[in-house]
Amino acid sequence: MTNPNSTQPIFILPPDTQRTTGKNAQQNNIMAAKLVAETVRTTLGPKGMDKMIVDTLGEVIVTNDGATILKEIQIDHPTAKMIVEVAKTQESEVGDGTTTVVVLAGELLSQAEDLLDQKIHPTIIAKGYRMAAEKAQLILNNIAETIDPKDQKILKKICQTAMTGKGAETARELLSEIVSKAVIDVADEHNGLKVNPQNIKIEKKTGGGVEDTELVEGIILDKEKVHSSMPSTVHNAKILLLDASLEVKETEIDAKIQITDPSQMQAFLDMEENMLKKMVDRVVASGANVIFCQKGIDDLVQHYLAKNNVFAARRVKKSDMEKLARATGAKIVNNLEDLSSSDLGKAGVVEEKTISDEEMIYVKECKKAKAVTILVRGGTEHIIDEVARAIEDAIGDLIAVIDNGKIVAGAGAPEVELSRNLQHFGQKLPGREQLAVNAFAKAMEIIPRTLAENAGFDPIDILAELKAAHQSGKKWAGVNVFTGKTMDAYVEGVLEPLKVKTQAVQSAAEVANMILRIDDVIAGGVEQAPPQGMPPGMPPM
Repeated sequence: MTNPNSTQPIFILPPDTQRTTGKNAQQNNIMAAKLVAETVRTTLGPKGMDKMIVDTLGEVIVTNDGATILKEIQIDHPTAKMIVEVAKTQESEVGDGTTTVVVLAGELLSQAEDLLDQKIHPTIIAKGYRMAAEKAQLILNNIAETIDPKDQKILKKICQTAMTGKGAETARELLSEIVSKAVIDVADEHNGLKVNPQNIKIEKKTGGGVEDTELVEGIILDKEKVHSSMPSTVHNAKILLLDASLEVKETEIDAKIQITDPSQMQAFLDMEENMLKKMVDRVVASGANVIFCQKGIDDLVQHYLAKNNVFAARRVKKSDMEKLARATGAKIVNNLEDLSSSDLGKAGVVEEKTISDEEMIYVKECKKAKAVTILVRGGTEHIIDEVARAIEDAIGDLIAVIDNGKIVAGAGAPEVELSRNLQHFGQKLPGREQLAVNAFAKAMEIIPRTLAENAGFDPIDILAELKAAHQSGKKWAGVNVFTGKTMDAYVEGVLEPLKVKTQAVQSAAEVANMILRIDDVIAGGVEQAPPQGMPPGMPPM
């Protein structure tokens, strides 16, 4: 950067700094965002394709989940990273709709590029986009349908919509039944229904097919019993959850025990054995016949527990202990001295099973279990991972529906309705913002357009049909990707949570506005490593 009034240049930035300003900066940023959107655009909808991502270690991921694709590919461009952040926000807030939000953001910037070419100032476009985004929230809330959050039929249709086009599609009937039941099971009825996704454990094991996936009314642990003589199956289990070790305690300070006589040694060993035996006696006296211990279990304790037909597992994770407490109604005990029968939980069956050559413990048939497990099966790890991602998306959708009880149809119907209403809204605006609102309205059409393109149909014909249907009052007219015609998406059961759409439109508008307002990109040079043997920060001699 130089002083124009001086012949001698004045440098205020390091010489290796890269700087892009004005139109070039805007074009570069918009191009980067559009490229990210193009990367995931082909995965949208029931006919969307998959991506194979191979990392530097040769690990392979096959998916069409937008969030997973953007998380796994290495992106260096700072603007592209902003688009990835939007996908992460959508994933954490709703759990679904990541591809939609990225495609919308890319199209909003593409439409803005045309306005910039017409010499419309970026702040005018940003203001128009902000107005359109606020209006879009109102429109979406007005067209949304209110449902009963406990309506299993509707919940199943929402699950099926979330899973269509993903690896789980072959068994979506079964999986939607499992997911909807799991979500209703773990819902807490305090001030309305609330669901914590942490209470639905997803366990993955290769073997069998996707249709062998099962819901367990309880918890599956990737553990095995600590002693071979313990029973493999316990019916009418009374479960003790112990957050303490069943071992002889060591002193917290360094201590020495001095033994001067061999008989003292035997007495010391006998005392240690008695302490361990007392621990087992306390457990047996409480009525517990199953123990899940967060810490270690001494070999001698294992022997005594086996003799008393008590099933035990050790080193159980804290998160699993909490889920077991919710599933069985047990209290986590920190001190054996305070143990009573009221601290125990109940389960119909606790059994050790061999799944894919690995031992697993099933804690099942829990009455009113508030934590459940979905055991996902499939032919390969890649299939299982993709099915698990589809299940997570479906769970996110159901939680969003249960949260506010509002849904919209899918298949591009809400976006066409949004576009139509926003165009009417734009016509009433007096200034140049009208152009930005119209551009926002046009950008919404990218979703039905992409659905049609990914299904191999002509998007122009389909969009013309959709617009005509919406103009005649059919607000749920959407793209039928199997026939290339329009359909009533609501009647056909293509349903999505309202929150997926409101969050996607809001986030896409915000990131588009932020990128549009950047007119100067200053990239610092790569810091040179100091010569060998010289401490960092020291100038070379």
